[in-house]
Amino acid sequence: MHHFRYVGQKLHCESVDLAAVAQLYGTPTYVYSAQTMADNFSRLAQGLAGLEVQQCYALKANSNLALLRHLANLGAAFDLVSGGEIRRVLAAGADVRSSVFAGVGKTEAEIRFALEQGIFALHVESEPELERINHIAGTLGVRAPISIRVNPDVDANTHAKITTGKSDNKFGIPLAQAAGAYEAAAKFKHIELRGVQMHIGSQLTEVGPFVEAVEKVGPFAAQLKTRYGITYFSIGGGLGIVYRDALASGDPAWWAALPPAHRPLTPEAYGAALVPLLRPLGLKVLLEHGRYIVGNAGVLLSRVEYLKRGASRNFLVLDAAMNDLVRPAMYESFHEVVPLQRDTARPALVADIVGPICESGDCFAKARQIQQVGEGEHVAFMSAGAYGYTMASRYNSRLMPAEVLVQGSRFELVNARETFETMIAGEKIPASLRH
Repeated sequence: MHHFRYVGQKLHCESVDLAAVAQLYGTPTYVYSAQTMADNFSRLAQGLAGLEVQQCYALKANSNLALLRHLANLGAAFDLVSGGEIRRVLAAGADVRSSVFAGVGKTEAEIRFALEQGIFALHVESEPELERINHIAGTLGVRAPISIRVNPDVDANTHAKITTGKSDNKFGIPLAQAAGAYEAAAKFKHIELRGVQMHIGSQLTEVGPFVEAVEKVGPFAAQLKTRYGITYFSIGGGLGIVYRDALASGDPAWWAALPPAHRPLTPEAYGAALVPLLRPLGLKVLLEHGRYIVGNAGVLLSRVEYLKRGASRNFLVLDAAMNDLVRPAMYESFHEVVPLQRDTARPALVADIVGPICESGDCFAKARQIQQVGEGEHVAFMSAGAYGYTMASRYNSRLMPAEVLVQGSRFELVNARETFETMIAGEKIPASLRH
């Protein structure tokens, strides 16, 4: 559920009319609901009640500093995958002493920085990485806290580009080889074994793969606790959100009207299935959800530039493009598109919803039915809070969009729209070409 809804005929985020945001800050602009993030964070905690849980928000979903500070204030630690993400947490005024550092290609500089900042644990993806961490920890005169990422070979039944727990994915060490990896790690002088980790993918919409993975890795975690005294089991993230019917899903009545068998996976169902498997282990449980916390907490506002009527189809041309929201082009993903000003008296329009970039792939939706909208009016892409801005680019020399945070009836610019001067600030023309 979320806090985007029509009040009268105007789309609001919490108590803010989104048309006012578009008028003040222009478009394309991302808008985030602080209350939705807080609700999602709380529901995850409540869903696993009875366990000792630390939520490590997956920064790659959305790394805006204001959002990070908001989540830190709620009690979140962080799941980090680069040195830049570590620096973002520090810049947000939080620390990383309860956070974890993951990723298959950690550089020496990143590992050193993480250890210097007192990272709670590094999640190790390979034996060569383990050796590198031991060496760097030795030069610092510390013992590096680590967990090994175990690949349970579980099919997450999600998009091929976001599944991570199969044997042919690049992530982790196969479960069959994990015992040997821990045995080797225990012999390193500058390594401290702290836990075990897994993550099978993103945007999972059924609980079965989560259960299968915990059933596979849980007994191994119990063995590690007995043999090496590990203290936690990180079960990763991946809980999916609603993309189709995204606007309606903010209404509790929509959920209540769905037959139980057709309801999207919720934190409550997720917890009900996993708590009985995790409680007997007696280990702290780390969660690494990102999309679930911020995905339906954000929308992307865009302006209609033209309605182009073609011979066989219509094209609704927006000022937002694939550089602003790449998920439809990259993953063939669905985002609901709704008008900021609803008018049920208008006829429906069927059109391809496209951006202005010189690529046929710059298409958000094919033959999508939407209320008829015209030049200068605005629309919102729902469920755009995750992997929107963080995957945005400057393709076609387009400026990075603005970001706005809503808290109740207040809204504030938390990332100004890029300027052309900022875009080219790091570039230079060599003196040899200045003639």
